[in-house]
Amino acid sequence: MTARLLAGSALIALTAGGAFAQDFKFPVGEGAFNWDSYKAFDEATNLEGQKLTIFGPWRGEDQVLVESMLAYFEAASGVDVSYSSSEGYEQQIIIDAEAGSPPDVAVLPQPGLIGDLAAKGFVVPLGDETKTWLTDNYGAGASWAALGTYKGKDGAEALYAFPYKADVKSLVWYSPDNFADAGYEVPTTMEELKALTDKIVADGGTPWCIGLGSGGATGWPATDWVEDLMLRTQSPETYDKWVKHEIGFSDPAVIEAINEFGWFARNDAYVAGGAAAVASTDFRDSPKGLFSSPPQCYMHRQASFIPSFFPEGTELGTDADFFYFPAYAEKDLGQPVLGAGTLAFIMKDSDAARAFIEWLKTPIAHEVWMAQTGFVTPFKAVNTELYGSAALKKQGEILANATTFRFDGSDLMPGAVGAGTFWTGMVDYSGGKSAEEVAATIDASWPK
Repeated sequence: MTARLLAGSALIALTAGGAFAQDFKFPVGEGAFNWDSYKAFDEATNLEGQKLTIFGPWRGEDQVLVESMLAYFEAASGVDVSYSSSEGYEQQIIIDAEAGSPPDVAVLPQPGLIGDLAAKGFVVPLGDETKTWLTDNYGAGASWAALGTYKGKDGAEALYAFPYKADVKSLVWYSPDNFADAGYEVPTTMEELKALTDKIVADGGTPWCIGLGSGGATGWPATDWVEDLMLRTQSPETYDKWVKHEIGFSDPAVIEAINEFGWFARNDAYVAGGAAAVASTDFRDSPKGLFSSPPQCYMHRQASFIPSFFPEGTELGTDADFFYFPAYAEKDLGQPVLGAGTLAFIMKDSDAARAFIEWLKTPIAHEVWMAQTGFVTPFKAVNTELYGSAALKKQGEILANATTFRFDGSDLMPGAVGAGTFWTGMVDYSGGKSAEEVAATIDASWPK
């Protein structure tokens, strides 16, 4: 297949099998992509005529994006790929697994669910070599390898899932113009962030916009705050114990993180509308204070998706930008990042399924999606200049430079807690209840 590569994408499109191969988004050999990684995979992989079913969460525009990446895998490997999804994909994958008709490869954004499937024997281990590869090639690689490691049906731990495509939550949004007008600089440590918070108040402004409202899910934005602050006040191992309830919410480490959130959210001078407005303000409306004149607030901590709710016409990089939610310099806990993402795993072992996991180790498998939209990766070997926007590039660099990555903790907890009492508890805390009282209630709700 190397000859086809050298002849260019037009010839590949004519000769490669598969549903997507005719639709290359970027001509092979052109641009700043790592085409050498494509060529090496192409030369090493010849699976003409084999078929592979992939089931994932991406639908609509996201399905078009993932299929644009799969086109290159098909052309290089010869595998005929069939990708599908469904609205209730979490439930569907369980039904298919238990019915004995799973896809060859599945991709999910729920590590806990993948762990459940692995424990029941529905997932195939990926091997120590792949675990080592993740550790060596991803920013905070040991964290990513641990994220895909679960106990199998035999009770032994092994790598079962390969993280591919991430989301970043440890971000603080602001208006560069407002910062420039006031003479504020972007803080690089938590100490500097707290000092800036106090300086904004001293200058007569309000530092933060915080909103926890989200209909039936009201409270969830505060859980992200607490998770981020756990990683900035405690070791990653303590965070892991907390998520697994090996230590409770009433543990002093967790109480400290909750009260750290309170330092920001329960001070009337620090929050637009005062502390009483935090629980009642809808999270979708809360960042709008950044863009009023004069500004109702100067900073808003929220994940990478929040620009969807900025005023129409807001230009990222000029009207709005973000910085990394910083760590304490004095605590020496590195550069932790809170986020989420999707993980690929094999449910029916085959050469084609194994080849797909190997494909995800190539820079080109990341760069094709990176160069479009909605994709960031901790893979250190990719060309970050290919990111589709400056914002995505900066998020990718935050991931690549992280020393620790941890998945959204509430998503790893039992649903009754992570999507229940943790939410409501944080609303109660924002309303004035003590951290100890709220923690005791959450601990009592943890399934026995």
